[in-house]
Amino acid sequence: MRQKVYVTGSRPDIRVPFQEVRLGGDEPPVRLYDTSGPTVDPDVGLPKLRRDWIDERGPGDRVTQLHYARRGVITPEMEFAALREGLDPELVRGEIAAGRAILPANVNHPESEPMVIGRRFLVKINANIGTSAVADSITDEVEKLTWATRWGADTVMDLSTGKHIHRTREHILRNSAVPIGTVPLYQALEKVDGDPVKLTWEVYRETIIEQAEQGVDYMTVHAGVLLRYVPLAADRVTGIVSRGGSIMAAWCLAHHEENFLYTRFRELCEIFARYDIAFSLGDGLRPGSTADANDAAQFAELDTLGELTRIAWEYDVQVMVEGPGHVPMHLIKENVDRQQEVCAQAPFYTLGPLTTDIAPAYDHITSAIGAAMIGAFGTAMLCYVTPKEHLGLPNRDDVKEGVIAYKIAAHAADLAKGHPTAREWDDALSKARFEFRWEDQFNLSLDPERARSYHDETLPAEPAKTAHFCSMCGPKFCSMRISHELKEYAANGMRDKAREFADGGNRVYLPVVD
Repeated sequence: MRQKVYVTGSRPDIRVPFQEVRLGGDEPPVRLYDTSGPTVDPDVGLPKLRRDWIDERGPGDRVTQLHYARRGVITPEMEFAALREGLDPELVRGEIAAGRAILPANVNHPESEPMVIGRRFLVKINANIGTSAVADSITDEVEKLTWATRWGADTVMDLSTGKHIHRTREHILRNSAVPIGTVPLYQALEKVDGDPVKLTWEVYRETIIEQAEQGVDYMTVHAGVLLRYVPLAADRVTGIVSRGGSIMAAWCLAHHEENFLYTRFRELCEIFARYDIAFSLGDGLRPGSTADANDAAQFAELDTLGELTRIAWEYDVQVMVEGPGHVPMHLIKENVDRQQEVCAQAPFYTLGPLTTDIAPAYDHITSAIGAAMIGAFGTAMLCYVTPKEHLGLPNRDDVKEGVIAYKIAAHAADLAKGHPTAREWDDALSKARFEFRWEDQFNLSLDPERARSYHDETLPAEPAKTAHFCSMCGPKFCSMRISHELKEYAANGMRDKAREFADGGNRVYLPVVD
């Protein structure tokens, strides 16, 4: 069975949730990372877990986790995140101080349960939700939030573009135990009737502050789309596919001026530092097809993102850098290597990448392949892709499919990286499988309900839950049952040889050597 348990830290209000799987026999329980958050009435919202921690530190111009980490302070948030990872809090502090990790935690989002994003930690996944002009139910989006975090989303981005953007975001934030990200440009565009040419710094700044006051933890800012880079994308197969990138490219060309997000970037840093908002530096020129991967436009923007990363650090603002996109497998590693060099090892956050363009309706699979690879190479967070990618707005079932696909990719990457807690889960399930502990197998699965359902389709009777076979091979051809017999034969054979040795007087005969 599974149940939520809590581990207490150095102070009683640091209570870290885990999903504990109780196993059969004498097997010790397995504790799994838990993102589901408290269960409460959505109209009431979550308890303010971090309120006292924030109040104890007091106000200031710089209230960021990076600010405290650089001064040698292990905050309650850092300890909380370390306990979740099974690691030393000093490691978390040190990685944040070096800019190699971030802990997104806006002071106005006290409901959040702290987590850390960085290559030395568990690979995290993000799920996108949000309304559109043709689907704008706030209730549906809050349900998608709780559904995504139930299945393991570590962060959620609200990409709403329809009506009631502010109200939708407020409901999401008050009900979210995970960090919430946004792309402020979308709401700013709504304020100017959807016309990129009418965008101004003043409208954008107002939008940033509005979202900061609500508690958004990280924001995608497309400050690397420079005027001189736009022509580099002209000959691409799929042009500029980022919504934010295309909006800023249109603005730059219409005004023949430099991107105001770039020219005003230091002012953005000052705002972010006051709330502890992390930058997610947007890859507005990411490739939208495998043909465009690793081209001049993509890497020119990446160079600028490296420049902006260092500027943000001057203000003690946390930074992660977004990456592609659509990249064939043989070009994936170059993306990580270049980003780590150019951006001084700031955490990398990638959308997939999709490794082929031929599978609409299955892009959660085409991208999970790339996600597992890029995660193993060092990407810190993966943005999920659902089966609806390129086709439509995902529904509840699509969200689950995307999250599960990306949890598999992230965990596979954790195993490849050798994260200290990753293999424990695999070993527990493998042992349960070999010992035909079916209920333990189900409960240890990423999706216990589906695992149990698939088993019971062909063997629904209760005795099948203890049988030493499944319907794939049946009782006569089960390899694991045969392996048990082989182990028994081997053990019996050793006993016979030992008895024979004892009966012979325990003598060891050595050949005579001339």
